[in-house]
Amino acid sequence: MFYPIHETFHSWQGEGVHLGRSAFFIRLFGCPVKCPWCDSAGTWHHDYIPKRIEKRSASELTEAAAYAGAEFVVVTGGEPAIHDLRPLTNALRERGIPVHLETSGAFEIKGAFDWITLSPKWQQLPLAENLGLADELKLIVEDEQSIEKWIQELGDRIDKAPVWLHPEWSQHEDSGVLQSITSIVKNRGAPFRAGLQAHKFFKADLLDPNSSKPSPLGGNLDLGY
Repeated sequence: MFYPIHETFHSWQGEGVHLGRSAFFIRLFGCPVKCPWCDSAGTWHHDYIPKRIEKRSASELTEAAAYAGAEFVVVTGGEPAIHDLRPLTNALRERGIPVHLETSGAFEIKGAFDWITLSPKWQQLPLAENLGLADELKLIVEDEQSIEKWIQELGDRIDKAPVWLHPEWSQHEDSGVLQSITSIVKNRGAPFRAGLQAHKFFKADLLDPNSSKPSPLGGNLDLGY
């Protein structure tokens, strides 16, 4: 099994329960969901996809992760669950390396993970079984109505795990978006938590020369940025 690699790098987890912990990221190519504000559009958008995509085996990726010496591995994308991740997770776990997954939840998860972060997307809603597997949810707050829309859509399926409320990055200084997050957290409490992509303020990922240049969209699938 060979995996199409966008980037692998050592940084720290900038989101969620594991915020601030040393992490080795494996970012895979490919995503059918195609969010118009995607901040990893280099994994799928026609403006960014290179002519030649590197493919690496599960054993090669495991050796790279072991060499980095991070606390855990994060498999992300794109949408990593479009790939059969069982050979990769098996290899990592055989070396005693905890492995986390970041997914939209819209596709069957193939692999054994120590932690699953599920960030549902309107473009392709998550499978019910994946919502049950999630250790935490991350809702992207695009506008002042986003949170209530997700509450209506997901209902009681969001009650058991922490639910992080992240402003969509191009809106992270929008007062209405930020106030909507604060209001829900103050008025509803658990499981809702205010969140942010802290690594972006530190530019932590870019300190590893193996990380790729950011390729955000910001709302327009055709033009980018």
